[in-house]
Amino acid sequence: MINVGFYYRVKKGHEKEFEDSFSGVLEYLKKNFPGFRDAKLYRSVSDPQEYLIYSEWDSLDTFRKFVTSQAYRDTTSYGKTIIDGRPTHRILQQIE
Repeated sequence: MINVGFYYRVKKGHEKEFEDSFSGVLEYLKKNFPGFRDAKLYRSVSDPQEYLIYSEWDSLDTFRKFVTSQAYRDTTSYGKTIIDGRPTHRILQQIE
């Protein structure tokens, strides 16, 4: 299993829109991407425009299939309208 942390800074005034979009993307992933386990959305307590999406995947391969999909490209294209700057991500692997 791997975990991926996506770090975002959302443009002021778009926080609710970002949170609502997350819910839709989460449901889509659960229905359409085998190997996707779950994701949770976190908001910074010191800066309400900073977010972390913490996701769980069966493997690095299943995550890579997602980030090369049209659905991912569509999501990132839309995100450019409400995200401030370039998001970053980190991939972590569970130690057994």
